Amino acid sequence: MKAKVVLACEVCNSRNYHLTRNKYSEKRLELKKYCAKCNKVTTHKETK
Repeated sequence: MKAKVVLACEVCNSRNYHLTRNKYSEKRLELKKYCAKCNKVTTHKETK
């Protein structure tokens, strides 16, 4: 089963990406992605 998640930039807290992941995964998603607001690649974490 898949769950929808939102990724937020750690630097400016803007919510840039919407993804799906395994619903039963215990860890929160953490990826390096491009942030248009910061104009650079930053760490994005899963938010509720």
